[in-house]
Amino acid sequence: MQKINYQYKLDGIINSLEKTPKLLLHSCCAPCSSYCLEYLSKYFSITVLYYNPNIYPEEEFYKRANEQKRLIEELPAKNPVSLVVDEYDPQEFFSAVKGLEHIKEGGERCFACYRLRLERAAKYASEYNFDYFCTTLSISPLKNAQKINETGEELSEIYPVKFLPSDFKKKGGYQRSIELSKEYGLYRQDYCGCVFSQEERRAEVTKKGE
Repeated sequence: MQKINYQYKLDGIINSLEKTPKLLLHSCCAPCSSYCLEYLSKYFSITVLYYNPNIYPEEEFYKRANEQKRLIEELPAKNPVSLVVDEYDPQEFFSAVKGLEHIKEGGERCFACYRLRLERAAKYASEYNFDYFCTTLSISPLKNAQKINETGEELSEIYPVKFLPSDFKKKGGYQRSIELSKEYGLYRQDYCGCVFSQEERRAEVTKKGE
């Protein structure tokens, strides 16, 4: 199977724009969204959807939400950027990954989590008449950009809203997110967010310390 260059596809869409479309951007956290917002706000009017029922514990969810809010308030943007913080219901995540709890990070459990959050974004975007929906998830070197994009494209056939393809780690995006995180003093977590990723991270740290 030929590997798709999703950054190239995104560049093509941006180059064809004749107006400023409305983009619903799902975000997992402020650090991951930093470069995405800096880049996309030149071309889109953005609403950030912070929908992450996977995050554990509850105080971590709100800590990340507050950092997201602060970044949007402080980061310069050519076009408007607003924020919607969705309700925190971790049972939505546990239901979505039922039976996949013991699969290693980066596998089918993560794919189910991608779909959960992307479907919420697609549904919200279609309900509120956005032109596109997208997610910041592809900026992480640990996330499967092909699976993220395939899921987004599949959902755009179910919900009447276009999916914006992306691989934000390209063109130095991931490195730029690190620079922006330092510049704005953003809280950078050391695990993806869910209780399973937290447990894996703790096991890694323990093993290194032995």
